[in-house]
Order: sequence, then structure tokens, then C-alpha cells
Amino acid sequence: MSASSAQEKKEQRLKLLDDEIGRHLAESEKTGELRAAPSYGKPLDFGDGYEATPAEFRMPMKVLKDAGVVPPEVEVMREIAALQAEVDALGPGADDAAARALKQRLSEKRQVLALRLEKLRLSGSL
Repeated sequence: MSASSAQEKKEQRLKLLDDEIGRHLAESEKTGELRAAPSYGKPLDFGDGYEATPAEFRMPMKVLKDAGVVPPEVEVMREIAALQAEVDALGPGADDAAARALKQRLSEKRQVLALRLEKLRLSGSL
């Protein structure tokens, strides 16, 4: 099978799929099913932070996300959350030295994150 033939078959399958999707959408529009949806006529909210991400970072962050790579800032945020949970779990009878050490690590992680985010804000690049 030639590359041209394979490409033509792929395009034909996509056209058939597009046609099928179009038929389903037209049927849903006729029955009123689309208008009954709570999100009808509103922008989609994927809840993934895309809109909150500065435009210049959207593509690099999407590439990282699609590749399964967690940005360093997110990893630090996770570490901060875990340390905060440990601090919160410490009861009133906790060892003061251990509690201070844990709070010190939490403070350091927060500083690392703040510096990294400030660097990103100022430089406008990863």
C-alpha cells in the first residue's frame, strides 16, 4: 500500500467520522437536547488552568502536560502541601524540635516557590 493510498483512506475515515458527528449534533439540536445542557451557549471550562495561564506559557505547559512531565513549580507546590499536612497533623504534644524543623522545611519550600514564580514573572520565560 502506498503512502498516498494510506493517506486517502485515513482522510476518508475522518470524513465519515465528521459526517457521523454532524448527524448526531443536528439530531440533538432538533430534539432540543443541546439547548437543555447547562453549558449551552457558554464557553467551555476545562478546569485545567488553561485560561489562568499567561498566554506565553500556554504552549510550553501544554507540551509538558501532554508529555506527562510535571513542571518544577507544581512539584514544589505538591511538596508544600505535603509538608503543610504534616504540620497540621502535629498535635499540641508534638516534639518542639521536630515541629520547628518541619516548619523550617515548609518555609524554605515556600521561598523556593516564590522565587521561581517571581523569576518566571520577570523573565517571561521558562
